[in-house]
Amino acid sequence: MIKKWFVFSVAALTTVGLGISLLGEAIIAKLEQRSWFLLGTLALVVINTGLSLLGRAVIERIKSS
Repeated sequence: MIKKWFVFSVAALTTVGLGISLLGEAIIAKLEQRSWFLLGTLALVVINTGLSLLGRAVIERIKSS
């Protein structure tokens, strides 16, 4: 059986990675003077979601010990 903390950890790492990639795209868009605000905002939301999932993974790991 897969532990809950493991699922949250994998989801957190994937989500943070996606958020950082989106942030990079927003930075490139800004440098090229294209529309970047919505992409940057989405990146911020995705990164914060990933960090929240990481916190949840830590809580689940502590509970399972």
